[in-house]
Amino acid sequence: MEKMIVENHMGQLVTRYPDLEICTPDIIAAFQLCAGTFHTGGKMLLCGNGGSASDCDHIVGELMKGFLSKRPVPISFRDSLVKEWHAQEGAYLADHLQQALPAISLTNHAALITAFANDVEPEMIFAQQVYGYGKQGDILLALSTSGNSTNVLRAVQTARAIGMHTVGLTGKQGGRLNELCDVTIAVPWEHTPDIQERHLPVYHVLCTMLEKEFFGS
Repeated sequence: MEKMIVENHMGQLVTRYPDLEICTPDIIAAFQLCAGTFHTGGKMLLCGNGGSASDCDHIVGELMKGFLSKRPVPISFRDSLVKEWHAQEGAYLADHLQQALPAISLTNHAALITAFANDVEPEMIFAQQVYGYGKQGDILLALSTSGNSTNVLRAVQTARAIGMHTVGLTGKQGGRLNELCDVTIAVPWEHTPDIQERHLPVYHVLCTMLEKEFFGS
């Protein structure tokens, strides 16, 4: 993405949330890591607890379907659908599918999470999924308002061993997440509700820029 476009998005973010200006270099770095991952055929895994778990689901929702653009499927895939399923049915499928940036929230697999927590080790519930899903060149987006959530840290440690990129989203203190991640976006607040309120505009601008990068305006 052109530098001017990135700067424009950062300018809009800071206009609405002046306190996030300190985070703009890290937001840009996180965008570049995410974009590089998707450009090379990688996927994003996400983990967090409580409200941060909901944020993981929210982010996946913005990446896996149209966010601010419609993202029609490529003409070549449309033609494949029509060829495979004939004109009417193929056209229906093509009209109701959207291009996606592959992202998986690790917070929703209740049977796996509860079984692993009960049978093995609770603090490894996300790490196990990173080990199962993650490949070298993928990216882990790890959310923790304290930066010290043990199950999130274990996931980051596992991701790094696999050769994945890691981005942390946390609060002012950063915690261990700041030490472990390739890039950490530490919003300048200390109380959990305040941190979470600033995480939303941060990941919204990331999703906006990623959508523009891959699908245009």
